[in-house]
Amino acid sequence: MRSSLAMAGAAISLNIGLLSFASNALAEPNAEIATATSAWGQGLADPEKVSSLYSDDAVLWGTAAPKIRSGRGAVREYFVGVAKAVPGIKVEFGDQLIRVYGNTAINSGYYTFSWVRDGETKSLPARYSFTYVKDGDRWLIVDHHSSALPSPPK
Repeated sequence: MRSSLAMAGAAISLNIGLLSFASNALAEPNAEIATATSAWGQGLADPEKVSSLYSDDAVLWGTAAPKIRSGRGAVREYFVGVAKAVPGIKVEFGDQLIRVYGNTAINSGYYTFSWVRDGETKSLPARYSFTYVKDGDRWLIVDHHSSALPSPPK
């Protein structure tokens, strides 16, 4: 009887350990995507830094862009324009919905851009979708869509 209880206890402990490992394994890629997205936010005002987070064949439909950009060079060009038009731009992320599918991940949510112009703080709330692909040990952005939040209906 005592050995049956000991075996049952060991089996329960093993199952709890495996479940804990599985949940940590699932959480790790989500944390990596959250970190990659945070790096994008921290590099936003630096065209070199932010464009290095995109793949060579990335596509960007920027918040204020009149056209879609394709390729890291075109992405860099977009962020050069942003840095000139809105020096010191910052971004604060709101809710994020991260989904990982093997070596592909999608992060959808909203963020708010802010900057100072003529001593006054301006802001622009927007929504986004980042699609990432794992390249070695890095998650690179392959597709990024951003658009200003529409005004509520009147």
